Amino acid sequence: MRREEVGELKVVSNLRTSHAKVVEQLGLSIVGGRFGIGEPLPGDTELEAQYGVSRSVLREAMKTLAAKGLVIAKSRVGTRVTDRCHWNLIDEDVLRWHFRTGVTREFIDHLYDVRLVLEPASAAFAAMRATAEDCEQLRGYANLLGSNDLDWPSQVEADLRFHVLLTIVGGNPFLESMIGFIKASLDGAFTMAFDPQLAGRGEAITELHLAIVEAIEKRDPDGARRATEKAIEQGRAAALKAVDSSNKRT
Repeated sequence: MRREEVGELKVVSNLRTSHAKVVEQLGLSIVGGRFGIGEPLPGDTELEAQYGVSRSVLREAMKTLAAKGLVIAKSRVGTRVTDRCHWNLIDEDVLRWHFRTGVTREFIDHLYDVRLVLEPASAAFAAMRATAEDCEQLRGYANLLGSNDLDWPSQVEADLRFHVLLTIVGGNPFLESMIGFIKASLDGAFTMAFDPQLAGRGEAITELHLAIVEAIEKRDPDGARRATEKAIEQGRAAALKAVDSSNKRT
């Protein structure tokens, strides 16, 4: 992703093609357990009728799901759902489908453990490579977090843009390849319909992110790493509260 594209990032993307819609619906059905592990999916004719698509569109959708590790096709057996150990959990769509269909405390903990590996490292690299313009842009997004002038989705988008830009500024192409994972992780906050008060927005969240920017401006990699770890742990606590709140309602 290029830096100039960060400002256009949205929390929710519209599904514009028949292929994308079929992948989305089948992906949600698999991750949500409608089709169990090892079970065959319905035949092509049934799925074509259900989704109103051609055989070629359906086959391309199956190839996409197979690439994400969710299904495997075998001659004379059909297409079956694979074991969860084969699912590509860092895939943006697969992660988003988990949030859409419901996540557990254990899932959240594992997810935030990975964020703790990736994002503080990006922040440390950013402290060595960021320009004054980069810092100004990061500061702008940080100041939007918790703003009373923005609705909740816009605040989440500011958070998303901050963390994606932080990864890009770090300048490590391998970490940049994880942007989809980071985006889906933050998107999950909105998917789970956080209560802004529960999520700890406002001045506290702004201060956490400004601390990251200030460390980067000081060329302090260790400080940037620690500040990012603190922000991620706050996000973990908010996510766990959201899961607990959801469980109480069900």
